[in-house]
Amino acid sequence: MTQPPKGGAAPPPGTGAPARPAVPPQSPPRAGQVPAQRAGDPGGGALATSPPPPPRRTAFAEGVDRLRAAAVTEPGRLRIIGALLAALVVAFGAVAAWQMNERASAADDVLTSSQPLSSAAAGIYRSLAEANTAASSGFLAGGQETKDSRDRYNNGIRAAAEGLVKAAANSDADSPAAATIGRLNRLLPEYKGLIERARTYNRQGFPVGGAYLRYANEKMQKEMLPAAEDLYKKENQRLGADHGDARPYPWAAIALGLLALAALGWAQYRTYRRTNRVLNHGLVAATATAGLVLLWLVVGHGVARSNLNDAFRHGADSLNALHEARIASLKARGNENLTLVSRGAETTKVGDESYDAYDLAFGKNMKVLGDSLAEADRLADDDAGGRPVEAASGDMAEWKKRHATAREQDENGNYRQALDLVIGGKGATVECFDGVDASLAAAIAHEEREFERAAGDGLDAMQYLPQGAGVLAGLGAAGALLGIGRRLSEYR
Repeated sequence: MTQPPKGGAAPPPGTGAPARPAVPPQSPPRAGQVPAQRAGDPGGGALATSPPPPPRRTAFAEGVDRLRAAAVTEPGRLRIIGALLAALVVAFGAVAAWQMNERASAADDVLTSSQPLSSAAAGIYRSLAEANTAASSGFLAGGQETKDSRDRYNNGIRAAAEGLVKAAANSDADSPAAATIGRLNRLLPEYKGLIERARTYNRQGFPVGGAYLRYANEKMQKEMLPAAEDLYKKENQRLGADHGDARPYPWAAIALGLLALAALGWAQYRTYRRTNRVLNHGLVAATATAGLVLLWLVVGHGVARSNLNDAFRHGADSLNALHEARIASLKARGNENLTLVSRGAETTKVGDESYDAYDLAFGKNMKVLGDSLAEADRLADDDAGGRPVEAASGDMAEWKKRHATAREQDENGNYRQALDLVIGGKGATVECFDGVDASLAAAIAHEEREFERAAGDGLDAMQYLPQGAGVLAGLGAAGALLGIGRRLSEYR
C-alpha cells in the first residue's frame, strides 16, 4: 500500500498529476501588440510589437501601376495610343497656329505700319531739302520772287511739319526716334525764322540777306537733314526687323506635323496587321486633316515668303535707291543756287587748290544722284518702273552740261548770264532739275504700289491659316479618338 508523503496533502481524487501554479490575470493586448510566446507555453506569453505598416502609396505610383497593368492588354494599349495620337495632333495644330499668327502679325506690320512710316520719314527728309532748295531759288530772284518758288517753299515746310506729327504719333515716347522728332520740331521754327530774315534783307537790297541764307542752309545741312536721315534709317531698321520676323520658316510646326503623320501612319499599319482591315475611318480622317494643315502651312508660308522677298527686292530696295536719288538732286539744286548766292564767299581747299564750297558739294551730290539712279535702274523689274529712271538719267546728263556752261559764265564775270542759265526759263538748269524730280516722283509712286501689292499678297497667303490650323487639328484629334474608339468597341 502506498503511503502519501509526510506533511503533504493528498491529491484530489481523480487526478494523476499535480495542478499548475496559478497565473496572475493579464491585461488584454494593446493595439499593435500580439501575445508573445512564453517558453514552454505555445499559447500564452508576453505582448510583442508588430512591424510598422507599409508606407502609403501616392496617386502617381498607383496610376503608373494601373498604366502598366493596362499596357499588357490590347484595350489598354489602344487607349494609350489614342491619347498620344490626339495629343500629338493637337500640339501640331497649336504650334502651327502660334507660329503663323506671329508671322502674319509681322507681315501686317510691314504693310500697314513699318513701310508707311519709312516712306513718311523719307518724305520728311525730302520735304526739308525741297524747302531749302526753293528758298535759295527764291533768294536768287531777289525782290521778284516767283509764286511758284514761294509755294514750293511753303509746301515743303508744311509737308515736313505734317510728317513729323505723323511720325510722332506712331513712335514710342521713350524711343530714339521720338527724340529725333522732338529735335526736328525745335529746329524747324528756327530755320523758318532765318529764311524770313534773309528774304526781308534781300528785298531791301542788304548784302546781309545772303549771310542769313547761308546760315539757314548750314543749319539745314548740318543739323536738320542729318537728323531727318537718322530718323529715316531708324524707320528702315524697324521695317527690316518686321520683315525678318515674317520670313522664317515655321520649323517647329513642320517637324511636329511630320511626326504626327508618321505616328498616324504607324497606328493604321498596326491596326491593319492585327485586324486585316485596310482602312480605319477615324485614323484616315485624322491623317487627312493633319496632312492638309501641313500642306497649307508649307505652301501658304512659302508663297507669303516669296511675295515678301519680292516686296523688298523690287519694292523697298528700289524705294531706298529712289529716295536717295531724289534727295541728292534736291541737295545738288540747293548747292547750285548757293554757288551764285555766295559768289565765292565760301571756299574749300582740296590739296593745294581752292574751290567754291557749294560747287564742290554740287559735284558730290550729282555723283550720288548718278549712282542711285544706276542702282534704281538695276532693281527696276518692269518698264513702268524703268522708264522714269531712264528719263531722270537723261535729264541729269543734260543738267551737268548746262551747269558747266553756267559756271563758265560766272567765272568769266557774266553773273547775269549765269543766273539766267540757272533760274531762267527755257534752256536753264531748273528745267533739268524739274524733269529729274518729276521722273523720280513717278518712279517712287510706282514702286510704292508694287511694294503694297507684293506685301499684300504675302499677307493674304497667310490669312486664316492660324485659325484653320487650330480647327483642323481639333477635327484630326477627334478623328483619331473615334478611330481608336471603334477598335475598342470590338472588345466589349
